[in-house]
Amino acid sequence: MLANTTGLPVSRNPQLLAQTDLALPPVPSPLVDLPMVRIALLLPTQSDSLRGAAEMVRAGFQAGFDREPDGVDVQLVETGDAPQDVLSGFNAASVEHDIVVGPLSRTGVTAVAQSGLLQRPTIALNSPDTSGEVPLVLPPQMLPIGLSIEDEARQVAGWAATQHPRARALVVFTGAAWQRRAARAFEQQWQQLGRESEPVELVSNDGYVNASPLLQFKMQQQDAPTLIFAALDARQARQIRSLMGPEMPLYGTSQLNPVALPLAGAAEIMTDMDGVRLLDIPWQLQPDHPAVMSYPVLPPLPGQMRSADLERLYALGIDAYRIAHEIAMQRRRFEIDGVTGRLGVSLEDAGARFTRIAEKAIYRNGTVVPLQNGR
Repeated sequence: MLANTTGLPVSRNPQLLAQTDLALPPVPSPLVDLPMVRIALLLPTQSDSLRGAAEMVRAGFQAGFDREPDGVDVQLVETGDAPQDVLSGFNAASVEHDIVVGPLSRTGVTAVAQSGLLQRPTIALNSPDTSGEVPLVLPPQMLPIGLSIEDEARQVAGWAATQHPRARALVVFTGAAWQRRAARAFEQQWQQLGRESEPVELVSNDGYVNASPLLQFKMQQQDAPTLIFAALDARQARQIRSLMGPEMPLYGTSQLNPVALPLAGAAEIMTDMDGVRLLDIPWQLQPDHPAVMSYPVLPPLPGQMRSADLERLYALGIDAYRIAHEIAMQRRRFEIDGVTGRLGVSLEDAGARFTRIAEKAIYRNGTVVPLQNGR
């Protein structure tokens, strides 16, 4: 069992308690104090592969709690990453608590969504796997708030379509699962907007792509696409940029920004990426953002290198707490100017709805900077 480095109480073996009232406490009258709402933070801190990510989310959740602790009691429920382990922890947490935050992994969220165990408001920290033949219908009380690469890709499609009204898009990706999901989401949104696209899957080896299919495409196409959506990481996108040239607009997701903001001053200057447009979260782009300035920059955890993805998970933990706190205060519709974007939450009987609008950014002078007014 890991030491509780962030100060949240740990539930090591939650005991199932018989309860009949499965709803949040009723809205009190103005003269009655709000009841203490119990929040369970369900994280795979016992998983070798997910422990680092879980620790970052936990640290962010702790930062949120430290700033606004009123009215809630938070307990950490530790699990591994196996679906049955996650389900066991979730079942115990949902009996003992009013709100559950978690699971963190896609497989964990999918297992909970399919389990029929969900009886509490549940703030999932990832999106479920929707690639199965049978569409997955989320339980009404599940609110997925993960940093979805698919959502980013759809937002990029809308942005690129606005800037290039009659463009065709070249959608470039490798066999990595997240890249295929991003490419598919962009294409679907692009086609819904009435645009044409051309997918190109490249072979990647140790971060380097075999771009020969792109070169052939470039030589053979007379009616060439007028922009590129790169469902790639930054190193791969640089290779594509070098091949296709800076004249062709290139768009991508937050994965085109590989630098943790606290390390930006010492990062490699990538002038060959100038003009590339992408989306990212305020925590990674705007140190002067009001929400970003309200929370401490986390020192690197023991044994971990600081990275952009870990910074994003820390920010996710902060916003997860803020959402949980709003729900605990009986707010069913609200907006938050968060450290992961502009967030909207609506809790209706028919189902929960969540939106996140990421920040637009561009490479200038070799570094990623936020765009003013999206231009």
